[in-house]
Amino acid sequence: MKKQGKHENYEVLNLIGYGLAKFDKDFVELFGFSTKTAFYEFVVQHGIAETIGTVKNRQDLFDPFFDNRRRGWWQKGDTYIHRKIFIDSLFGSLDASAYANIVKLYLQDKFAVVDTGIKEISPVTKSKFKQLQVTGQEAELFFMNNYKRVNSFGDGILEDARMLGDGYDFQIEVRNHFFLTEVKGLRTDYGSIRMTQNEFVKAKEYDDDYALVVVSNLSNIPRMSVVFNPTASIRFTQKATHTKQINYHTGSLKWRGYAEVSH
Repeated sequence: MKKQGKHENYEVLNLIGYGLAKFDKDFVELFGFSTKTAFYEFVVQHGIAETIGTVKNRQDLFDPFFDNRRRGWWQKGDTYIHRKIFIDSLFGSLDASAYANIVKLYLQDKFAVVDTGIKEISPVTKSKFKQLQVTGQEAELFFMNNYKRVNSFGDGILEDARMLGDGYDFQIEVRNHFFLTEVKGLRTDYGSIRMTQNEFVKAKEYDDDYALVVVSNLSNIPRMSVVFNPTASIRFTQKATHTKQINYHTGSLKWRGYAEVSH
């Protein structure tokens, strides 16, 4: 029996639905089609969706979040807005042509569809493309937009600490009291998570003021599970991994300021 839930090509269908809702026929024409129906058939022919209806439904999902005069699944309210927010965070500033290139890159990379007229893509955009399949960033973004739903954080002020690398992602200040939170993501509602040594030590140090937030079911409707003092509340098994890190070093050189060094 086929398991119900997200479509197996969830990510690219979301990209396509977003593109159709935001750019309409401009998006379709960038793939060389004059009608949406022809584009829908293209998607089905390459095994990205089983039916034309699947593609239309994905556009309906995103339509309410854009001023495009189409109501789409308006009755769902903001149930799926997290999908738009995540794509916005990566590609929201792109115009129709640049955004279509992202979808073409996905089709080339995952479905071997090479005859799509893909143009030059910037290195930064390629790096963002890789983030599509990283659950961590999507989970963190969901938490940032929904942390006030957690009773203990309802009146709190969030501060982003991810760049500090000190064993937690965010600080939440609630009436002069500080909580630290570490966010993990899961595509479904079942699975294991891991904490780094740094995170584990920080969790022990702050005990009840440290919260592990697991954002599960990211591929459908996300849910947050918040566990305070996780090292005392959840059983963790220590696993040691050994990785080889390769670095490249210069000799001692004199650096002369703004002079350019020729290749």
